[in-house]
Parts: sequence; C-alpha cells; structure tokens
Amino acid sequence: MSRLENAGVSREIREHFNEVVELRRRLHQHPEPGFKEERTAALIRAKLRGWGIPFRPLCGTGTVALLEGARPGPTILIRADMDGLPIREETGVPYASKVPGMMHACGHDGHVAMALMAAKLLRKRRASMRGNVKLMFQPAEEGPGGARPMVEAGVLERPAVDAAFAIHLRNDLGIGKVGVSDGPVYASSDDFRITVTGKGGHAGRPHRAVDPVVAAAQIISASQNIVSRQVDPTNGAVVTFGTLQGGTKANIIPDRVEMQGTIRTFGEKVRRQVARDLARIGKNVAAALRAKMDFEYRPRYPSVVNDPALAERVRTVLRGALGARALVHQGRSMAGEDMAFVLREVPGVYLFVGSMNRDKGLDQPHHCARYNFDEAALGVGVQVWLSLAGAFLNGPA
Repeated sequence: MSRLENAGVSREIREHFNEVVELRRRLHQHPEPGFKEERTAALIRAKLRGWGIPFRPLCGTGTVALLEGARPGPTILIRADMDGLPIREETGVPYASKVPGMMHACGHDGHVAMALMAAKLLRKRRASMRGNVKLMFQPAEEGPGGARPMVEAGVLERPAVDAAFAIHLRNDLGIGKVGVSDGPVYASSDDFRITVTGKGGHAGRPHRAVDPVVAAAQIISASQNIVSRQVDPTNGAVVTFGTLQGGTKANIIPDRVEMQGTIRTFGEKVRRQVARDLARIGKNVAAALRAKMDFEYRPRYPSVVNDPALAERVRTVLRGALGARALVHQGRSMAGEDMAFVLREVPGVYLFVGSMNRDKGLDQPHHCARYNFDEAALGVGVQVWLSLAGAFLNGPA
C-alpha cells in the first residue's frame, strides 16, 4: 500500500498526484512578494480558464473562482495564500527558487497547488453539489495583508459565503496528520515603533547629556513585566523588540534611539491592554530618566478564531475520510495570519496538514532558508478539500 493510500487519499487524487506536485514545483521556482504575484496569478488564472472554471480578479493579483452546484445550497470558501518571502533559498533541490533573494519558505506554493487541484476535481462533481465552492487565491499574507482588502472588495459576497476554510502545511506534523482545534488558533499580530529622544553629548561626560540608549534599554527591560506580571498568564501574550537603532560612534551619546517590535495576544481585551501598558510604561520610564518617548502602534492582524461547532463537524468529516488516527489537536500559535479578517465575518475553520518527514530531512521550520516539505502532504490536502466540500454540499467525498 502506498503512503498516500495509507493516509486515506483516494484513488482519484493519487492518479492526479504527479500533476499537483508539478504545479507546486512550478510555483516554488518563481516566488513573488505580496501584491506582486503577477506570474503566480497568471498561472492560477490560466489553469482555471483551461478547466472552464469562471473567475474574477480581485485586488490586483488576487483571484476568486466559483464552482456552482446544480442545485441551490450553501456556499463554502476555500482560501489559498500565494506570496513568497525575502529569503535566499538553501535547499539545493532541482526545483529551487530561480528568483534571487526570494523563496517559498512557508508552504504557500503547496497551498495554491492543493486548491487548484481541488478546483479541477470538484468541477467534475458539480452535478451532485447542492451549493457552491468559492476559491480565494489571496496575495500578501506575509504582509502587508491581502485578506482584508479582498473582504472589503466583496470576496465573501456574490454569492454570500456561509463557511470559510483554510489549510496550512505544518512541518511539525507527520504525513497523514491533520490538526483541528476550537477557538483561537493564531494570535493577533500588531507592530509598534518607539522613539526615545534625549540630549546628545560626549560619552565621557554623560552627566551633561540625556542618554536615550540607557532609557531605551530600561524600557525594553521594564516592558517584559507586562507579560510576566500584568497579563493573566492563562491568556498568553508576547512583547518582542526586533530592532534597536541609534548612535554613530562609540564615544558619542546620540540624541535619539528608535525601536520596533511586535505584540502578540489572544483576544481583543488583552490586545488593547498590552498596547496601552507598553505606551504607559515606556513614557514613564523615559520621563524618569529625563528623556521623552513617542509611541506608534500599528494594528495588523486580529486573532484567527475557529468556530467550535464547525470545527467539530470538520473533525467528524475527516475521521470518516482519513481515519480517527489522522486527527490531532493543534495547539495555539503566537504567529499571525490574516485569514483572521475572513473568520471575523463568517464562521470557519483553519486547519493544519502535516508535511514533515524527518527521515528525508524535511523538518526544517517555516521561514527558514532550508525549509521544504514532503510533497505527499499535497495529496492529503486535496483529500481534505474534497471531503469537506462533499460533506458540506451533500456531494460524494
């Protein structure tokens, strides 16, 4: 029995497996940054056009396709993100990125390939479908975010979406495993910029200056008390400073220091609290050291939250399709994901499909220059899409 068959992948999908792998590898060789996925969008649209699946461009490189069933019913949405990352690939595989300094290091090439293959196979089932499948090929998940503008442009309308789903490949889950959880899945992801202004001077005469470097260091240290002492530890939060820039020479106290960082939380109440506390602590620490702090807060993505009732229904469907041993509980992650904007508008589920194979060295983390995944995961992902569409639209799985 083949690995795909053992993982519960149908014969139909196994017969198309080489095609989905070829799609993924074509995409992998040509990663593109957010809102500049021109080549990716052209490939998606060419495939849809060739298969006779109607689509419309949305938000530049975004594409929305619609498979209408023969009978009326609900509309489900399948979302696939498309963009790559500014990373120089170090995998050494024959299909490595041909774009200098760009790489598909988060599996988005696989997400697109799985959604396209699902669209091709679902088209054959339209006569048995009660309702519709809408496919959302989304730009810029890695930033600045393409889901929100697509929602604002009407991706959830014409026809209205009743339930939305997304798959992310995971290199900490083995092949054949699917992670489904209730409630929060990904944290909210917000950025901040702090500017500390002091008074420059000679490093050997610090008493004549107001040192913004010392103030910045104290702000970084004091801000860690927000997570450890002010947020309920059962809620979870992260405050990370990612950059600190200031000064020009070892013997000069600069006039100012700039820092940037990220805040990650679950739940809007904690999200607001952490931003408020960071601004308050920073201003007070700076003032105590005779400096001034300016705080700029930039909300990005809210938390991704799975609908509990839908998540249970998904688990039931996938137990039947893949077997009970395939289902695992996927813990919460402090990473961010702009699928959150879709799930704020309609109920839905964000799933994880295992793509790890340690025996082949395919267990590197996402956003790593050596990241790659076991392509057997593509077959499992297509099976998940067909099974969910079949169950929700009363067609065969």
